Amino acid sequence: MNAESIPAGTVLHLLTGPTAVGKTETALQWAEANDAEIVSADSLLFYRGMDIGTAKPTPAERARVPHHLIDVTPVNHPWDIRRFVGEAASAVAGIAHRGRKVLVTGGSGFYLKSFWAPVVDECPARPELRARIDRMEREEPETMLEELRRLNPEGLGELDTRNPRRVARALERCLASGLSLAALQARMRSAAFPCKGLPLKLVLLQREPESLRQRVSQRVDQMLAAGLVDEVKHLAHEGLEENPSAASAIGYRETLRFLRGEMDRAGLREEIIRNTNRLIRKQGTWFRHQLPHHRVITMGQTNLSVESLFE
Repeated sequence: MNAESIPAGTVLHLLTGPTAVGKTETALQWAEANDAEIVSADSLLFYRGMDIGTAKPTPAERARVPHHLIDVTPVNHPWDIRRFVGEAASAVAGIAHRGRKVLVTGGSGFYLKSFWAPVVDECPARPELRARIDRMEREEPETMLEELRRLNPEGLGELDTRNPRRVARALERCLASGLSLAALQARMRSAAFPCKGLPLKLVLLQREPESLRQRVSQRVDQMLAAGLVDEVKHLAHEGLEENPSAASAIGYRETLRFLRGEMDRAGLREEIIRNTNRLIRKQGTWFRHQLPHHRVITMGQTNLSVESLFE
């Protein structure tokens, strides 16, 4: 099934919210009640073996509802947004042709955005350039940012310069195209994308800050008790550190440091909790500025049946 075959009028139901808000169970309940299949828009669930640290839906949960774009590649084979866009559109087309509803869920903003806006420009692929920049990302992140600023004297706009992966991909696009980020963004705004024109219903789940912080602490404790350290140890042997996106993910980067002896177990717990709460704040900023028209549901405060979430 290819992306071009998405039936006209297919409705995209998107469910998002910060880490630990309760998206997984809410999505399962809605999908079961509405004859839907789930398309994951999480940037880490692609990777086989990254289960505990990502709070990936369990085999039992995936048996309740068909899921797409989970466990599709080894941990040492990076995925990127370009591949995601094509695979996600194919998944949407297949679900729609089966006569079922489409539910997209996840908290990775860039991947979610691909359903309502173009996020991939047509820069030529240059493997040697990608390899050089990946090496810079590992060994010279400061030099990488300096080079990007040199190529963009008018500024870097809203680029998250504290995220080495975003800086690396921005530098790659500028060097491959010969254009500035501003020019690339202008070109992309007019581009087509697979789900363009499809009706969109979007729900943002949220919780009170203290409730969310408590859930984060509980989740981290559960992950450590479930064997996060052993999972990361195994993944390291499978090539985790060959994939910068996976190796730098929260829960994994801290555990790699723990395995190198750079912190004790108590420090590991606190570092994962601290970084997860920092991520939640960044997610909140993204949701406020990037989400199109959406409904906000405060978990624990709204008497709402999950079945009617998008009504």
